[in-house]
Amino acid sequence: MAAAVAVANLKLLRDEGIVERVKNDIGPYFQRRLRDALGDHPVVGEIAGAGLVAGVQLARDRDRRERFGADVDIGTICRDFCFNGNLIMRATGDRMLLSPPLVIREAEVDEIVDKAKRAFDATAERVG
Repeated sequence: MAAAVAVANLKLLRDEGIVERVKNDIGPYFQRRLRDALGDHPVVGEIAGAGLVAGVQLARDRDRRERFGADVDIGTICRDFCFNGNLIMRATGDRMLLSPPLVIREAEVDEIVDKAKRAFDATAERVG
């Protein structure tokens, strides 16, 4: 039964063109919007990702990519600001991970990126 459900889901992804849309349209849009919003942010050292998966490294000094010390739980601080702003981002050390659903629309990408920007702004203010 589980295999039949998996096959049906794969067929749906193919038939609805979801993977192609992520690859050619919404994925690049998400990456561009995220980099435009956070690329020059004072607490962002690096943004890595492809499609609808992104990792944002938090850094004490953006230009030198100096990391926060063990005395600052920067990932938890940023994650809490994300949660308070109704955005789920996973913190793994000093990296924030974001992976929206495959069926997301551009307006929803814009909303997510705006929420992330507010959370990163609050993080910078808190640790600045």
